[in-house]
Amino acid sequence: MSAITNRKPLFSHIVGAKSYQFRDLKDLMAKATPPRSGDYLAGLAAASAEERVAAQMTLAAVPLTTFLNDLLVPYEQDEVSRLIIDDHDVAAFARIRHLTVGDFRNWLLSDAVDDTALSAVAPGITSEMAAAVSKIMRVQDLILVAKKCRVVTRFRNTIGLPNSLSTRLQPNHPTDDASGIAASILDGLLYGSGDAVIGINPATDNVPQVIKIVAMLNDIIDRYQIPTQSCVLTHVTSTIEAINRGAPVDLVFQSIAGTEAANLSFGINLALLAEAREAALSLGRGTVGNNVMYFETGQGSALSANANHGIDQQTCEARAYAVARKFKPLLVNSVVGFIGPEYLYDGKQIIRAGLEDHFCAKLLGLPMGCDVCYTNHAEADQNDMDVLLTLLGSAGCTFVMGIPGSDDIMLNYQTTSFHDALYVRRLLGLKPAPEFEAWLKAMKIFTEDEQVKLGETLPPAFQQALLRLS
Repeated sequence: MSAITNRKPLFSHIVGAKSYQFRDLKDLMAKATPPRSGDYLAGLAAASAEERVAAQMTLAAVPLTTFLNDLLVPYEQDEVSRLIIDDHDVAAFARIRHLTVGDFRNWLLSDAVDDTALSAVAPGITSEMAAAVSKIMRVQDLILVAKKCRVVTRFRNTIGLPNSLSTRLQPNHPTDDASGIAASILDGLLYGSGDAVIGINPATDNVPQVIKIVAMLNDIIDRYQIPTQSCVLTHVTSTIEAINRGAPVDLVFQSIAGTEAANLSFGINLALLAEAREAALSLGRGTVGNNVMYFETGQGSALSANANHGIDQQTCEARAYAVARKFKPLLVNSVVGFIGPEYLYDGKQIIRAGLEDHFCAKLLGLPMGCDVCYTNHAEADQNDMDVLLTLLGSAGCTFVMGIPGSDDIMLNYQTTSFHDALYVRRLLGLKPAPEFEAWLKAMKIFTEDEQVKLGETLPPAFQQALLRLS
């Protein structure tokens, strides 16, 4: 141990005649990260491609045990760091304890490692270990390993089974107009969307409005006996208050980040999330399971709150997954391109980040989806999103978004549409959650074929609803 302590600097690598030195693990992780605008903005990125490769080679030689002893944010200063260490499963880690980061990559890619092996070691993998190994992986590596990971969750249906892809039906409206929301829900259901959740970002974010929208969604789900769940994406404190007032809440939503300070900027901490989960569980509204939490994350959130502690944005993102894992969520997703080009500049950076986020979360045992999206001032377009959507579908992504025309007119960003989800299901032979698929066929929205096919006529149950909307 003293020999390691006396090395100055701790991490270095010689390439040819040049020695590259990294002042600490935090610096090494940042320099090894594939290029993205947020790390340049923070002054953390490698100065050249050569330095980045040297950092990746150095990182590959770091033992996994280093991440348990050399914390990027001190244990005493950050409750997320304490969570990562206190919840670490030593027995699960034993199988990979002897590996370096590079060895870990090789182990993950080996034919001997399947979904059973990955599930067994997941509690022993920390966020920083997952982030580190992702930094030395190619895109194909991220896809292949994520495809092996199997994470299944349940509330009113079963999400994450093999050869499945679920969708969040996102019927946002700029004025929360009930008819507009209902029309978008009908549109989405007719394309087979909505098995992950029918989730609305309210334009007016107060408790009475939250209760009103929750009640409306509950009425629709009950009226048509849809085996899915609803969620209003409001602050966790508003959801707790709605539950206290008797609202029929299915899922509790909250945006989360990878440091205590970033979470405080969202107005949350771990104790508040635990309170919210207990409140939702007390309602007992799940029929096939009790996963009641829905979390959203995104690279750059900690930096935008000036709460990244000098850590690169992708590692901060992976630390958010430790928070999510604590509360056994039904759904987690990265809003990968939503925060803007200050953090992910163009389509190439967004694609890489989306695959990294999905890989790291799945490796840690989370039901990970992705909002395949970009803002209108990013150097990206819908072709980039088609590429990321197709790659995520191949990687076993848990769910994606479904929005009318792929244009969220309330949040003003571009994401995936109902027909985009239908495309990737058809291309890759993916199915909705089985309970939801059975409902789609019973309603004659899908045909009885093995492949995903839409019915040729308007389902009888929706004919009167369409007349009312008109």
